[in-house]
Amino acid sequence: MVSFLCSTKSLFIFFIISAIPVAYIISVERAEPSTHVYHYHSSGWLRECAKWDDLDRRFIVSLFEGGVALVEVPDGHSPGTILEEIIVVKEPELAGNASLGIAVDRRRNRVLVVNADVMRNRYGSLAAYDRSTWRRLFLTQLSGPGLPSIPIQKKRVLGGFRKDGVTSKAYSIPTYGLFFVLLGLGGSPYPPHMHSKGDEKSFADDVAVDEEGNAYVTDAKASKIWKVGVDGEILSIIRSPLFTPKEWYKTLVGLNGIVYHPNGYLLVIHTFSGNLLKIEIEKEEVKLVKVGGGKLVFGDGLELMSPTKLVVAGNPSGRLVESSDEWETATVTAKYSGPAHRLATAATVKDGKVYLNHLLGMGYPRKTHALVEAVFSAY
Repeated sequence: MVSFLCSTKSLFIFFIISAIPVAYIISVERAEPSTHVYHYHSSGWLRECAKWDDLDRRFIVSLFEGGVALVEVPDGHSPGTILEEIIVVKEPELAGNASLGIAVDRRRNRVLVVNADVMRNRYGSLAAYDRSTWRRLFLTQLSGPGLPSIPIQKKRVLGGFRKDGVTSKAYSIPTYGLFFVLLGLGGSPYPPHMHSKGDEKSFADDVAVDEEGNAYVTDAKASKIWKVGVDGEILSIIRSPLFTPKEWYKTLVGLNGIVYHPNGYLLVIHTFSGNLLKIEIEKEEVKLVKVGGGKLVFGDGLELMSPTKLVVAGNPSGRLVESSDEWETATVTAKYSGPAHRLATAATVKDGKVYLNHLLGMGYPRKTHALVEAVFSAY
């Protein structure tokens, strides 16, 4: 067996098999794109998310090696011109973590960015930056070593005491709960679904922001949602049995893309099951949206085109989902198949048109990434 694997014949077969997909990718890359594409040069191979900033006419891009960059689109841009990536955020203290989901909070002139330890799932955080100066407004740790197992509403420590050789810290929680926690007479005053376990493996992935400035961050590993206040305090953690399918293989990648609907609720996609979920913010009530007309398996990033139209990036490149009853039910009405080898991971709307961000860059030494216009056809 070993001799066969090392033989000239086996090496020739391997060369032929590997050459087929390489040849296909080269042919696709050289072909004239069927829709409009913004290409830009980058220093990295992987770019998870891009969002259009209509105020300054630019794409805001998250860097898989950590950080944030801008891709400015000048007036009169020629389709054949390759744009340049300009890095505006690079956090030394977050080295080793990837920057993933992005939300542009226009009302407060800020950008929210999710950071995560992709390989080990041992750290997650949410950062907020001023959209004009890129000054960091807050950095909130969501998971990882050192995070208390009681819900945090303020990072500021209110007090501490030593009991049986263990130092306990009390964080900003309701007064009656603080009293019992300090005395050791009870656990957290919050119900179990609001607890954050610091040692729980997690994968902070995408983020949405509501009208009050609260952020909602999905956990693709443990399938939960962190709710973070406007100043960076963790307000609650949303959990539901609907977040965890019964089949084990559907739990490998859980909650992923998330958007805030202007009528006051969240829509979130579960990647491996394809379930679309609606979350009422006030009650933190979770419902399964009944989707017909097609499946949303491998859905990734989400973007609302309008209150009744939702774009789901993923495999295939993009699907258009529509609802006429406040997302109690929905129908997959159209799809778009783009450069599948680049892997569509996020969607954004620019001047009424949908553009899909693709994870993989091509070329060497300068990597070229693609933001591809999605033109949908009937499903």
